[in-house]
Amino acid sequence: MASTTQFLISFPPKPPYLLSYSSPSKPRSINITCCLSIQQARNDQTTSSGSNALNGLRVAFAAGGTGGHIYPAVAIADELKLVNPTSELLFLGRPNSMESTAIPSAHFEFKSIPAVKLVRPFFSLRNLLLPYFLIKSITKCFTLLSKFEPYLVVGTGGYVSFPVCLAALLKGIKVVIQEQNSVPGIANRFLSLFADLVFVAFNSTVQSFPRKEKCVVCGNPVRLSLKNSVSKAVSRLHFFPWLEKMEGSSEEIKVILVLGGSLGANAVNIALLNVYSQLLLEHENWFIIWQTGVESFNEMESLVRSHPRLLLAP
Repeated sequence: MASTTQFLISFPPKPPYLLSYSSPSKPRSINITCCLSIQQARNDQTTSSGSNALNGLRVAFAAGGTGGHIYPAVAIADELKLVNPTSELLFLGRPNSMESTAIPSAHFEFKSIPAVKLVRPFFSLRNLLLPYFLIKSITKCFTLLSKFEPYLVVGTGGYVSFPVCLAALLKGIKVVIQEQNSVPGIANRFLSLFADLVFVAFNSTVQSFPRKEKCVVCGNPVRLSLKNSVSKAVSRLHFFPWLEKMEGSSEEIKVILVLGGSLGANAVNIALLNVYSQLLLEHENWFIIWQTGVESFNEMESLVRSHPRLLLAP
């Protein structure tokens, strides 16, 4: 029978909350797969059975750089809003960046902070001013967090999460990390030393963190917009409208989706560039939806020949 482990996290001045998960073996096992839920700790004197667990919860998110960091944070925010629409959510990120447009488009509040980026190699001359910009960014984050007064800060990776989570730690605010990748980046590795919990997508990722006892394997969050069930036939017509006039059954049609990352994965794009024409020539029932990434789209568009069974998108 699965055991349940609970982590007590106090969010004053509200009652304490519990982060709980069920594991098939002993608590904190690095081989667990679990589901995450947030529920308010019951108070026998003041809590009624109909009360909402997340009423009035304020959460700040630190997410930026790429869609891989941004959209998991959006997915978590979506769920919090679904559980309780009164939850107050704030995203912090860089100005004139992907998050500065993606977050407002998802209808969440966004505040910009000064950009801080570690240039590689580490001993590059461009990193000489890093301490100055880091202090400037932390100061801005400290001010914004003081005004918003969140109960919790969620960092989903990227350079922008470092000053936000560091400012939260200095203010005594609870911090949790969500790592989407199998191998965490520098920011999440460092912040995991001080975070209350680290939520990871894969069992193997636990080995990458120095304090494995903090890790909870729970998979990656999925945005609500991606959970809407649509039939394959409707989806095909959305991307390839001319199929409606095609004679015969469309059941034999195979649609291949190629994801080149939010900004652009060169290795993926170049590999497909070399084979897409041959694939479409050899398989008449194959259709390709090729998402190149915004920074690679113009280059790929100039190199790829137009084809009715190929859809190129940024």
